[in-house]
Amino acid sequence: MGMTMTQKILASHAGLDVVEAGQLIEANLDMVLANDITGPVAIHEVAKLKKKEVFDKDKIALVPDHFAPNKDIKSAEHCKCVREYAKAQGITNYFEVGQMGIEHALLPEKGLVVAGDTCIGADSHTCTYGALGAFSTGVGSTDMGAGMITGKAWFKVPSAIRFVLNGALKPWVSGKDVILHIIGMIGVDGALYRSMEFTGDGVANLSMDDRFTIANMAIEAGAKNGIFPVDEKTIAYMKEHSTKPYKVFEADEDAVYDETYTIDLSSLEPTVAFPHLPENTKTVKESGEVKIDQVVIGSCTNGRISDMRVAAQVLKGRKVADGIRAIVIPATQAIYLQAMEEGLLKIFIEAGCIVSTPTCGPCLGGYMGILAAGERAVSTTNRNFVGRMGHVESEVYLASPAVAAASAVTGKISEPAALGL
Repeated sequence: MGMTMTQKILASHAGLDVVEAGQLIEANLDMVLANDITGPVAIHEVAKLKKKEVFDKDKIALVPDHFAPNKDIKSAEHCKCVREYAKAQGITNYFEVGQMGIEHALLPEKGLVVAGDTCIGADSHTCTYGALGAFSTGVGSTDMGAGMITGKAWFKVPSAIRFVLNGALKPWVSGKDVILHIIGMIGVDGALYRSMEFTGDGVANLSMDDRFTIANMAIEAGAKNGIFPVDEKTIAYMKEHSTKPYKVFEADEDAVYDETYTIDLSSLEPTVAFPHLPENTKTVKESGEVKIDQVVIGSCTNGRISDMRVAAQVLKGRKVADGIRAIVIPATQAIYLQAMEEGLLKIFIEAGCIVSTPTCGPCLGGYMGILAAGERAVSTTNRNFVGRMGHVESEVYLASPAVAAASAVTGKISEPAALGL
């Protein structure tokens, strides 16, 4: 019986020739990640153990990004805890204000995760790095803390679902629409503790940013991880961003999948997830008249430079509708600088948006865009649970940067076609 791509990576890191779904293994880790919310919990737990030093100061990444720059006294204390631990341990990959970014955009940009790696992070969207052909998954803070000092983690080997992507996306349709379509199709528990493995000729037509977005939201279908094959685009990205050696794993021809779904990318339309679950999807054409109060363009899902460019393309020469708050958050300092150099920030500001330093901020109801009772937001983030971005009586509609930008102009859920684009 053959192995899937994920199973091959796990077998390699467990020192085994073969693993099978359901098997418990202990695997070596190439990267362990935490942020300003989950990091302090892990640090306090590690302090209770006999081993006080991290297993490898180059294989830990600590990124204060959720409530940073510090929102209040409590967040300041959290960041201080992480900062002091990083300094005491000599951790190489510590990124805060001035060097910071949203962790799941920052680590690939810094070249810290590459194909064939195993990565755990005390944040559910750690699955983002599957876009690079790595096994990458979110864990609890205690597991992360243990990984930080041992360099190992226990896993139950996941079974897999295969998604065969064919063709190419139409203009104004992106990776966000692909993953929203998939979650709408299989549900928020449709891939529970399974690997979502993407293949097919359509993969080559997806940009790396599209793939990061799709892998990022695998957890929203309940998946253990999402993973893409390593192709020319992946290798070019890694060569641009990293000096780490990488290893390419490929699924066996006789690999076993629980299910296989075939998706024609050319058939997909701009898609929105209605409250209060990512599976509650409709195309924009099906959405009807949904007036909004706020738009957020950013996050670990859609804050990359291609997202900034698409939003600017829609907003250029246009104005945000009266009464709409439009917030743009580049995901890293490098993206912020590139957007500035390309004139994108000027377009945003002239349109009536505000532009923030990199932060998770509004995505988790942190700050920089909290919703009041009865308010609605179109957001390029990844979750729209009850109270996710503020008051329990507010509503979050998940969408792509193109749809979010068009909605900011019209004041209601819209696609670029509504603006004649």
